[in-house]
Amino acid sequence: MSLMNVGVSALTANQAALQTIGHNIANVNTKGYSRQTVALETVAGQNRGNGFIGNGVSVASVMRNYSELLNKQSNAANAASAADAARSQSLTQMQDVFSGGDSSLGSAVSNMMNAFSDLQTSPTDASARNVVLARMSELASRFRASSAALEEQDYTTKLQITNDVNQVNSLAVQVATFNTQISRALASGHSPNDLLDQRDQVIREINQYVKTTQVEADDGSINLFVGGSQPLVLGASSGQLSVSEATNYPGSGKLALYFSQPGGEKVELTANMVAGGEVAGLLKFNNEDLAEARNLMGRMALAIGTELNKQNKLGLTLSGEHGSDLFYLPTSMPGYSNIPGYDLGTPSASVAFTDTHALVASDYKIVFGANHPADTKIVRLSDGKTRSLGDPALNYTTTGTNSTFTVDGLTFTLDATANAGADGQSILFKPFSSAASDIKALVYTPADLAVANPVSAAINQDNKGTLQLSQLKAVGTGVPAVGTPVTLTFSIDATGKILYDYNGNTSGPQPYQSGKPITIDGWQITLAGTPQAGDKVEVSNALEPSLGDSYKRNAGNATAFLDLRDAKIFDGGTALTDGFSSAMAVVGTRTQSAQYAAELSASVAASLEGDRTAVSGVNLDEEAARLMQFQQAYQASAKVIQTAQSLFDSVLNAVNR
Repeated sequence: MSLMNVGVSALTANQAALQTIGHNIANVNTKGYSRQTVALETVAGQNRGNGFIGNGVSVASVMRNYSELLNKQSNAANAASAADAARSQSLTQMQDVFSGGDSSLGSAVSNMMNAFSDLQTSPTDASARNVVLARMSELASRFRASSAALEEQDYTTKLQITNDVNQVNSLAVQVATFNTQISRALASGHSPNDLLDQRDQVIREINQYVKTTQVEADDGSINLFVGGSQPLVLGASSGQLSVSEATNYPGSGKLALYFSQPGGEKVELTANMVAGGEVAGLLKFNNEDLAEARNLMGRMALAIGTELNKQNKLGLTLSGEHGSDLFYLPTSMPGYSNIPGYDLGTPSASVAFTDTHALVASDYKIVFGANHPADTKIVRLSDGKTRSLGDPALNYTTTGTNSTFTVDGLTFTLDATANAGADGQSILFKPFSSAASDIKALVYTPADLAVANPVSAAINQDNKGTLQLSQLKAVGTGVPAVGTPVTLTFSIDATGKILYDYNGNTSGPQPYQSGKPITIDGWQITLAGTPQAGDKVEVSNALEPSLGDSYKRNAGNATAFLDLRDAKIFDGGTALTDGFSSAMAVVGTRTQSAQYAAELSASVAASLEGDRTAVSGVNLDEEAARLMQFQQAYQASAKVIQTAQSLFDSVLNAVNR
């Protein structure tokens, strides 16, 4: 019977091997499946006195081809890749808002500014005035439409993060359930390979949404941690993730991820703490990239609208009145904080706009120190530049219980509650977040467009020189009053230098240079040519009765509007009409960088996943070869049993005789 037992053991072992190979082939396309291999061992031989005679083979175990190191490396790489891919995809969508073409914001700005060229030649033409007003209304509409597109992306991003978090919570429950099943199975002394594969696949899916750290326990369960140390899964129990506004800045829309265990308090996790996964990429996009896009858009709306409002107020309408605001714009924005007693309805801290030429497209944060204001910092979040409120350049001033200081063309105001911020507390400011969505055209009547110059100049007919008027415009509110014109009188000193003086001047004669603007009070005149001693130029209010309604045909303020096209407003060197191109470049550069990061991390993830599957994956060619190998072994085992049966029959026949 020994030969029979050997054959049966071989048949059973080879059958198990064939069944395992068939299982591998059946799961070749199953996600997360790890190739299995039957481990055979020799059955201990029997001592027959003249040596040990073998007793066949047995199945020691069914091994799972698996590398814990490669699995963890692949999970981490996939989490990083998912974060970069999510951010890159969102930035690519956002880039559409900053695209060029005839329907872009840049085109709307150029069309509006160019419309003033017709007014320059025909200041009383109602059609030309209507075109300008229509272009202004179109610009405001495009600002609002672009802002709405960003708001829509903000909504979908928050919805996607919420869906991802719900998915993570559901998957965490599955891991906890698998932990229980695996622990029970391991108690039997054998490894439940398929359950282990299924659990690893669920963990791999979790890492697509949020990066986890995996720590295996002695009972075979796996504990998952997020944010460095928060136990998402601990044995058979699981925690919960949620997403809502950051606790430090209620009302700001700044998102944070929160972790909580059943019955426990929520722990806030920043995007940096989450470190990887789609949620981390979307949080970074929402809190940083989308915020910068709003800032770029809002700064454009504020700067362009403010400059046009200012210029319109310097000119005269057809009724002889000074112009009014062309656009509605916010004048200040609140700060956001959880300082006790802080009031968002009547902001305890706010920021107002004082110099459009100095504005930087950024959010700001005040971080209080132990010794306020000397230790308190103002941080520009776009580049991390930090300054102390004690810096004399900020002009920190206290009036009663309020304090003010100025940074980047913005004036910050803190009341007593805000000034009472404790060490480490902070206030977040989003100066430009709603400017593009709030902008509206305010002037709809052509006659109310102030394109006339409020000052008029006349060159004395008795002049001996070659003086000519190149430009005359108002630059402030201090134009000559009606009845008190300003007369510029030219002279030549002993050295031959040409000088000019004017009534009311207390500084003495000033040197004259052809083509160089002369600024006096709230107006500016540019003369060309060479005057002779005694030559005069008279500058008067355009509403002088002696001038009649000639101001209506004076398009000096329309010329000033046109000059704004090339005014260096943005970032100290970008013209008004080039502001959108500059914003396009910023968004494009950020998008390109994100795409490169996504491609790089995807390549790393694919490489590590390839290494993992090289160990764990099913190779059909290998399985086919092994199938033939064990098929032949199975047939040979059957032949051994057949031989044993034949020998046994021969023995029985001999005995029966």
